[in-house]
Amino acid sequence: MPPVSASPDPFSPDGQATSWRFNPEYQKLVDLWQQAQPLLEGLTGSLDKAYQMARSRDVWDAPVAERYVQDMGEWRTRLGMYRQAVLTAISDQAADTPRWVPVSSSAPHAYS
Repeated sequence: MPPVSASPDPFSPDGQATSWRFNPEYQKLVDLWQQAQPLLEGLTGSLDKAYQMARSRDVWDAPVAERYVQDMGEWRTRLGMYRQAVLTAISDQAADTPRWVPVSSSAPHAYS
């Protein structure tokens, strides 16, 4: 919800209450996360499926299998760290970007 304007805007020449709109820069961050999340989920699902198959003795029973299972475990860990880094980067940017901006102003953005 936009901020509540209980009093008129002291900077407005006619003393009217401030109207707000959702910041388009913040919306871009939301859209980025909504684009990245399904891709990361797809990667995680594919890797988890391969990991489960590699752990199964029905798929293979070779001495090299354990090495592949360990490698896939490492990939899963790295993918989890990458996912966390993407979320953190977007969240850090969002923390410095106001969600609502006055209609009369241009949208400020973080790190400009």
